[in-house]
Amino acid sequence: MGSFDPLISAGPALVWTVVLTFVFLECAFILGLFLPGDSMLLTAGIVMASHSSGETQVWLLSVGAMVAAIAGNQVGYAVGRKTGHKLVARKNGRYINTENLTRVAELLQRHGFFAVLIARWIPWVRTLCPMVAGAAEMDHRRYTIASTIGAIIWAPVLLLMGYYAGNFILQISWLMPLVVGSLVVFLVIGTVIGIRQYRHEMAQPTEDFEVDSATADTTPLPALGGGEHEPMPRSYGTGAQRWELQPRRGDHMSSLHEHPTRELYR
Repeated sequence: MGSFDPLISAGPALVWTVVLTFVFLECAFILGLFLPGDSMLLTAGIVMASHSSGETQVWLLSVGAMVAAIAGNQVGYAVGRKTGHKLVARKNGRYINTENLTRVAELLQRHGFFAVLIARWIPWVRTLCPMVAGAAEMDHRRYTIASTIGAIIWAPVLLLMGYYAGNFILQISWLMPLVVGSLVVFLVIGTVIGIRQYRHEMAQPTEDFEVDSATADTTPLPALGGGEHEPMPRSYGTGAQRWELQPRRGDHMSSLHEHPTRELYR
């Protein structure tokens, strides 16, 4: 392994620390938007393949990453719920802007439970979704079930993909240190750039983004029987620029009626 012996022999403890920290932050706080979460899980799986106890460790780490993701999602939801339907966007922000928050709000309004599952595989949506769901007062039990299922699928899949790819790379003795070294350098550079982008984003002027409680699926589980009911109008946006989602009879999907002077998607 050459000069990468210390890195690879650092043991699962270092990998566990990095993985659990990154996963929790990415699911709980805005800072997670700027961290390379998916590539970090793949890298961790590859590094685990080089250890004698790698197979046991990668399965245990999968469970740990699932728990960290579930806990992070709950923290993100609680943060959004505490805002009282009002999130803080950044004018000219790359990620935390009214357009992205509107897209997440619309995704939750249209697909509810399944939107939380889909969000797990879209990095920036993965971080914003819990906060928007909390601010919209999405039914907590429904949200928890969806986010838990998503975490069970997301973390183990990426870790195991990295682990079995690492087993293949091990068959070529000189390739493992090159791959591990390149991935670690990429992660370090990506993290440094991400933190700088986060600081730049936070320095942008703020604007309030209001999320109506009917934006997300607030129907409690279990949804048993009952006849059809007319959903309430849904609205979200900033100040005078508010969009309203009007219910359409006979259809579970509501059509989007935007403010006449503003396009939602440019």
